[in-house]
Amino acid sequence: MIIKSTIDRIMEATDIVEVIGEFVQLKKRGANYVGLSPFANERTPSFTVSPAKGIFKDFSSGKGGSAVTFLMELEKFSYPEALKWLAKKYGIEVEETVETVENKEEENRRESLMIVTAYAAKFFHESLLDTEEGQNIGLSYFKERGFSNDIIKKFELGYSPDQWEAFTGQAIKNGYQQQFLEESGLSVKRDNGTLYDRYRGRVMFPIHSFTGRVIAFGGRTLKSDKNVPKYVNSPESEIYHKSNVLYGLYFAKKAIREVDNCFLVEGYADVLSVFQAGIENVVASSGTSLTVEQIRLIGRFTKNITILYDGDAAGIKASLRGLDMILEEGLNVKVVLFPDGHDPDSYVRLVGTAGFKKHIEDNKKDFILYKTDLLLKDAGNDPIKKAEVIREIVESVAKIPDSIKASVFIKECSYLLKIDERALLSELNKMRMAKAKKDSQQQISRPQVPVDESLLEEPQERIEKDDFSQEKEIIRLLLLYGNRVIDWDGIANTYIGPFIIAELSDITFENETCKSFVETYRREVENGVLPDEQYFIHLPQKEIVDLTVTLIATKYTLSDNWYEMHKILVPDEQVNMRATILGAIFHLKKQKVGKILEGLRNELQKTAVEEDQEILLNQYMHMKKVEKTISDYLGSVILK
Repeated sequence: MIIKSTIDRIMEATDIVEVIGEFVQLKKRGANYVGLSPFANERTPSFTVSPAKGIFKDFSSGKGGSAVTFLMELEKFSYPEALKWLAKKYGIEVEETVETVENKEEENRRESLMIVTAYAAKFFHESLLDTEEGQNIGLSYFKERGFSNDIIKKFELGYSPDQWEAFTGQAIKNGYQQQFLEESGLSVKRDNGTLYDRYRGRVMFPIHSFTGRVIAFGGRTLKSDKNVPKYVNSPESEIYHKSNVLYGLYFAKKAIREVDNCFLVEGYADVLSVFQAGIENVVASSGTSLTVEQIRLIGRFTKNITILYDGDAAGIKASLRGLDMILEEGLNVKVVLFPDGHDPDSYVRLVGTAGFKKHIEDNKKDFILYKTDLLLKDAGNDPIKKAEVIREIVESVAKIPDSIKASVFIKECSYLLKIDERALLSELNKMRMAKAKKDSQQQISRPQVPVDESLLEEPQERIEKDDFSQEKEIIRLLLLYGNRVIDWDGIANTYIGPFIIAELSDITFENETCKSFVETYRREVENGVLPDEQYFIHLPQKEIVDLTVTLIATKYTLSDNWYEMHKILVPDEQVNMRATILGAIFHLKKQKVGKILEGLRNELQKTAVEEDQEILLNQYMHMKKVEKTISDYLGSVILK
């Protein structure tokens, strides 16, 4: 368990804009920052970060909280793991009350896979640098490829010994469970139930998650045997989904954001060589076809992708249709080809950084125009093929969501295709209308009639929801005004928070999260502490953090000159704090009394014994008087 003083130091050092800015491209808007949600697919930013409050709120998915919560939601960290990540970022030594064994008895299955994969990365890296076999085979290979010691260490490159159980045996000896060795793909099970190493005799390329944790591996053989696959990659697992991962993104994301462009290459070596040349905004799809999820990952940091192809024409043509997905996501795509026989890795080593950059600058082409030129050359003078090319190009343009950008490409393509611009626009509109019609038919086949969901609820469910609303209102007031001093007629020299807690000492909160919040608040007050919103934002209990952020975050704020511009007064609850606080307290009390009365009415209907009926009737009349007293008091409070 991490001690409180360490947690406090971590929280004090954490800049939420800086932390979230590593994963989301943020733009300043007023006092806050906004960006596209990393949790939902959206084109209009609804993700807000408030540096003043130290919180984020994602209005698309409903998620919100502190920098710690963000890491827990995005990377599925546990609370301690998120704190340790921040501690590492800000150079804070983590002190714990109990010495933890880092690997052996993690309750969380996902975390167990992360831990065993981290151990494997360390094992392979040390095998490369510290063993004779690793140095002679693995390190020699990397050095021949021109990789520096800095790059080898930064990307944690490694070597898996050419033995059947070198890694697996050591891992089991150190207490790692066979289940997680197999599930992570590091070890393979034989028919007799024993395990052996998947990557034996290969140089290792660790694949890092968005937050820098090793989640998978690519292993390259150095043998010339054609029966041995050149690359062996980690299988899909609970922590690794290859369609959601880009090799090198963890190291490249800062540069991508700064340069506002992402270079997309094919292989591990391409990333390493280009990165080593000082061009750090480079990632790879690791040999897999580009996916929508990968495109959206890049889209968090930039709207510009430059694809760096090798000279393989067949490979380029095979990937053209897939690249339409980039256009569909609203990103700008440029293409750069290298001379025959060269890929980004070999070319940057041949011409150096300056020559590589110049080649990109001199040879980059917009994807649509490049595709048009390439397909036209293939079509030659065949009119049928040329018609197919025209249709295929218009299909690509139709995927661009920005109408102005699409019109510009139509104009350019009409010149290249030597066809009237109006004919292309007509074809474009046909395709868009056909798509709109298809979408509307799908919508009709799955009608979604707006329904007030509360009408579908049982009466008791609606009552419970109303109770929750009133309970939440009390929590909101505690968060916003709990540390303000009361200065009302007849009440002074006390804080609003303790006053509310004392006034509600006879009330039981029914919603579990609200109940937990109030109990925590009461406990802190009794200990002489007046907790504020920051206290609750940084609690490990996720449900309390979610409630806190939901209540204090708002998607919209009035500008400072709102009244001057519109002459519209907006009610301000702070003008009459007495009415605001007492109104909330007594509305909640009235609601609780209403539930008691309902219960008594039900019992009266069920009870046939005259004496019991009289007792219940007296209780009912007493609660009606209490209800009237509260109603009268509410009226006087609100009117004053």
